[in-house]
Amino acid sequence: MNTVSQNNNNQVAGSAPRREAEGRDHALSSVRNIGIVAHIDAGKTTTTERILFYSGKVHKIGEVHDGTATMDWMIQEQERGITITSAATTCFWKDHQINIIDTPGHVDFTVEVERSLRVLDGAVGVFCAVGGVQPQSETVWRQASKYKVPRLAFVNKMDRIGADFDRVLSDMVAKLSAPVVALQIPIGASDSFKGAVDLIKMRAMHFSESDYGAQVEFVDIPAEMAAKAEAARADMVEKVAEVDEALLEAYMENTDVSEDDLVAAIRRATIANQIVPVLCGSSLKNKGVQPLLDAVVSFLPSPEDVPAVSGVSPKNEAQIIREASDFEPLTGLVFKMASDKFVGKLAFVRIYAGQLKKGQNIYNPRTKKRERIGRLLRLHANHREDIDVLFAGEIGGMVGQKLFTTGDTVCGENDPIVLENIEFPEPVISMAIEPKTTADKDSLVSALREMAEEDPTFHTSINEETGQTIIHGMGELHLEIIRDRILREYKVQANAGKPMVAYRESVSKKGTASYAFEREIGNDSHFAGITLEVSPLASGIGNSVEFDVSASVIPMGYRKAIEEGINDALLTGVLGNFAIIDVSVKVVGGSTHTTDSSEMAFRSASVMALRAAITNAAPILLEPVMKLEIETPEEHLGDVLGDLNSRRGSVRNIKATNDLQVVQADVPLAEVFGYSTSLRSLTKGRASYTMEPQAFDPVPATMVDSILNR
Repeated sequence: MNTVSQNNNNQVAGSAPRREAEGRDHALSSVRNIGIVAHIDAGKTTTTERILFYSGKVHKIGEVHDGTATMDWMIQEQERGITITSAATTCFWKDHQINIIDTPGHVDFTVEVERSLRVLDGAVGVFCAVGGVQPQSETVWRQASKYKVPRLAFVNKMDRIGADFDRVLSDMVAKLSAPVVALQIPIGASDSFKGAVDLIKMRAMHFSESDYGAQVEFVDIPAEMAAKAEAARADMVEKVAEVDEALLEAYMENTDVSEDDLVAAIRRATIANQIVPVLCGSSLKNKGVQPLLDAVVSFLPSPEDVPAVSGVSPKNEAQIIREASDFEPLTGLVFKMASDKFVGKLAFVRIYAGQLKKGQNIYNPRTKKRERIGRLLRLHANHREDIDVLFAGEIGGMVGQKLFTTGDTVCGENDPIVLENIEFPEPVISMAIEPKTTADKDSLVSALREMAEEDPTFHTSINEETGQTIIHGMGELHLEIIRDRILREYKVQANAGKPMVAYRESVSKKGTASYAFEREIGNDSHFAGITLEVSPLASGIGNSVEFDVSASVIPMGYRKAIEEGINDALLTGVLGNFAIIDVSVKVVGGSTHTTDSSEMAFRSASVMALRAAITNAAPILLEPVMKLEIETPEEHLGDVLGDLNSRRGSVRNIKATNDLQVVQADVPLAEVFGYSTSLRSLTKGRASYTMEPQAFDPVPATMVDSILNR
């Protein structure tokens, strides 16, 4: 089969060949760690299924709509036709090992994208040729930019009515500021979509219908497309030459640059995040996936092409750099935990340097303890393959590690290192849950604990007033899946209450208060005096604590205790015991006693002073506001807008896309519970929507008392 030319030689000219560890099947330069990311229903899982089929990993194509997709193995995924948990697999293409993570597109499970991108070297962004850049596309793209992950883009669903390749490119530039470079142009669209023109080879690609598109035929470009293809190639070469000096020199000598020079330049520019190569196809109709695989191995980086991982020494916090090599000290990151009914506790790990071997002792810098590796697994969705070693650059699973959790570093006790942890968003919704019978109580506690270990955005707590167990998550669907798993996976009968909003508190003006802590505890006297000033910060800034006093007023030795007291007090506000956000806290005064002052006294004084200062600063109640995007036929637009208005929604924009109206609005989370049912009813099931957290805004004064039950 003819395919896009590959550049497999990653060695610097004149350098010695890189050493590889004994037992490694594929050189480090031929390993690719990639993620498939996109908006919900853009075709991520369908694309991954074709990758597995064409690479020989599976021998039958599974379909999302039939509930037979390999990567959607959870019963909840198969029923809903969506991806809920990121699934990892390994396949091989053109003597390259490709480790793939298929991530969810629904905003409730954005944590799966976040932690996957943290450990990946490259990503494939899948875009719908009809929908273009949709809300969750923007979210995952921002996440990839945060970790500086090089990307390819695949414009999928070119066979759909309304497909428009050029509009998707424009959308990517306008909404994502992506430096797109088209490597292909489609031949036809909608019902007439036949294949694509490869602008590097300047040949047309047709995909055979008889064998699920497995055979790719390179033919002459149709005469009616010749001029368009020439113009598109010239545009591609110019865009790459603008960011790559070597190609610019070759281009100045001869405008008809060679295929090898062009492939090498595109690779360099992609890895440097200077361009985003764009391809097109239809995964469902088996067109365009093999060229995408070729592009993955040709243009996305191997572990040795990305910057070396850096961390700090747990001994002295000195920075440590670890190169991607089998012969460096062991360095890995646990990026996901899962409970498997066959193998038990499973830790997904990315090895950045060194080798992780079965039977080896590994060290956890967070717990300061070591554990022995019982089993190592190569992952394929929910199937496992036992292996003896994971090499640098590989992704696999560790079984039975009791002390590890998401974000922990895996290293050797003699060469410890702490890698940067993964940050996760705070939950915005909660609901009460309780066992139906006393016999189910312990089982429910165990199930919730296991799921909280797996999912860092799922929290549990106990309501001190009622004694109820409260579960916290990222959205209604998130909690619905949790509840469903409790019943099906853990066989626990439980009653769940209505979802509740995770409110926050802040202040609306500056406030000051002083507090003197003076107590006799046991036979010891304790004294601390402190004056705090609080003031509001802009939404989303977070909290800040600073000292505006000299060391003679409050000695440096007490400042850590003061900070701890302030941070404790910020966890519960004065209105409804909700966490306080977006406030500046300044220590502006204080007093000490020569013998009686203590850290405990200053910590306690800080808590009381802050609560008083917030009370004096006109405290306000905040509610989470969601960014809503609704696609509806025009005849239902009026009903949708009227419904949004009744939900305290604020419409930001309305635009027409093909035969649909796209409404962008901000709506308080409290008003959108059960929105999917209402929208289906209003539009006879023809509208769809996506939603993601936007910000925390003040609750209207008329509603505060009812929320606080006053």
